[in-house]
Amino acid sequence: MEIIERRMKERNKIINDAKQYASTLKFRCSAILIGSYSRGDFNLWSDVDILIIGNFSGNPVERINGIDFPPGYEIIPLNMEELNEKLEKNDKFIKDSFRDGVILRDDFNIEAIINKYIQ
Repeated sequence: MEIIERRMKERNKIINDAKQYASTLKFRCSAILIGSYSRGDFNLWSDVDILIIGNFSGNPVERINGIDFPPGYEIIPLNMEELNEKLEKNDKFIKDSFRDGVILRDDFNIEAIINKYIQ
């Protein structure tokens, strides 16, 4: 039981840290913790994966360069148009992200989209 409690505590710390990080972003966005920390199957080498939905333009590299993030964080920036395209195609990445994700910040009311999409 000790191991499970320790892992839950570690996961909760990452979620709280990621929420704090998301709250510092200086633009309108929704941020979702995805990947191993959201699922709870993280390990020593796991990074903190965050899907950020915002009013982005340019290519992904330009977007990433415009976002300051801590070491160990992996940022996936999408705009609403790209998100909608992925939803229309029933994209597995988005489906898994919505099913397992932990909403950190929600300026675009993504929670409503998630609830509609995963039902």
